[in-house]
Amino acid sequence: MNTTITSFDARDLRRAFGSFGTGVTVVTARSNDERLAGLTVNSFSSVSLEPPIVAWSLATQSASLELFKEAGRFVINVLTVDQLRLARQFSNPLADKFANVDYQAGLADQPVLEDCAATLECRIVGTHLVGDHCMFLGQVERYSHCARRPLLFCQGAFQQGIELVEAPQQNLLDQRRTA
Repeated sequence: MNTTITSFDARDLRRAFGSFGTGVTVVTARSNDERLAGLTVNSFSSVSLEPPIVAWSLATQSASLELFKEAGRFVINVLTVDQLRLARQFSNPLADKFANVDYQAGLADQPVLEDCAATLECRIVGTHLVGDHCMFLGQVERYSHCARRPLLFCQGAFQQGIELVEAPQQNLLDQRRTA
């Protein structure tokens, strides 16, 4: 569908955005008064290596918005294919999203989920109101990662990646010459 109009069908635009596959994260935080917040996020991106800055966004109507701002910190927990249950749990409006979830206290007592593909412990260095979302920028202060298969999300569904095997360049050249 080719569209160049100024007003969009929100559902159709969401499908277009969903064509871009992403990793799945759970962003967590603990406020100064010990309240926990966590939610499934795929609007995560690396921004800078020097200094190490990441970004993610949260809807302005989210009940967790003020807690994340107040905490001054957050943890990006990159989920593995084995953590689909966590992706679903943290995407639902549950009273206690951390029920039966294994986590440890990280920097400044922030909740770091166990067995993730990667974790990034961040200090908030900026927030920006962008449309109907608040964008958080965080400086990575500690991270870890391992060789676990990350959980992906694309076209409205959870997925897992399969490594593509490319033919050696010489074989491609030979195929072009004989075609």
